[in-house]
Amino acid sequence: MGLSREALGMVKRWHRFLSTEKRMADKTIAAYGRDLGDFFSFTAKHTGGSISPKTLETLRVPDFRSWLAHMRGRGLNPRSVARSLSALRNFYRYLARIEGIDNDALTAVSSPKLPHRVPRPLTEVSAKDVIDSIGDTATEPWIAARDIAVVSLLYGGGLRIGEALALNRKDAPTGDSMRVLGKRQKERIVPILPAVRDAIDAYLKIVPYALNDYDPLFVGKRGGRLNPRALQLAMQKLRIALGLPESATPHALRHSFATHLLSRGGDLRTIQELLGHADLGSTQVYTEVDTSRLMDIYNKTFRRA
Repeated sequence: MGLSREALGMVKRWHRFLSTEKRMADKTIAAYGRDLGDFFSFTAKHTGGSISPKTLETLRVPDFRSWLAHMRGRGLNPRSVARSLSALRNFYRYLARIEGIDNDALTAVSSPKLPHRVPRPLTEVSAKDVIDSIGDTATEPWIAARDIAVVSLLYGGGLRIGEALALNRKDAPTGDSMRVLGKRQKERIVPILPAVRDAIDAYLKIVPYALNDYDPLFVGKRGGRLNPRALQLAMQKLRIALGLPESATPHALRHSFATHLLSRGGDLRTIQELLGHADLGSTQVYTEVDTSRLMDIYNKTFRRA
């Protein structure tokens, strides 16, 4: 990457800071590291020398804009460019706060405009069909029970798939709530419906592996922690069987949880807490989904009138 020893040390300390202080997931840190590595590779060629702390401090707006132009020239989409810019901003905030290197040029660089995305939840009927049918293509009864338990938890508790699959045996609900470890190791309490608890209990009764407290709650065929790809493939088969859109993914069940709660009068702040969103703005997007659904119903009714 053309880094001086001092700059390399800063990068290593930044990685450690993201892990221990910010409690970012390993995958996020790795992605940030790749983005920063791409920036360093470009900058080394752009400036014609090794990157030192002084280089990082003296880069100006045209330098950063040249890097953005370079990424666009490689055909990267706006979302990828925005993610790389976010990683670089994070690194520079760390430099200013911890390493004493302050460069405000990056604040004058605008992020690329991203297309506005509204979550695409399933209908309540489709969500129920998914839970009822997800086990139909399983090769063994315990795998069918496992898949039913996982999708019930995603839809009934609003968990991210990564949160569900990170649970250990000791985390299985025994009452009407459970603790979930979300992004940045933030813990939250999630209410558990009896139907969800029953689905997990049914799976645990027939899973062929003896699961100790710190073993994975949901396991794959060989007894290791269930890979999300297995559930994604099961959903893919189910989409075809039920005629569901491509947006019907495991994560869509989380969107469905939030949207259906909101449509039935759920409080936005409460839904924010249940989803584990740090920012209310992330939850407010579901109000757009609900409004869109109501307008669709209105338009269909109006056309028939």
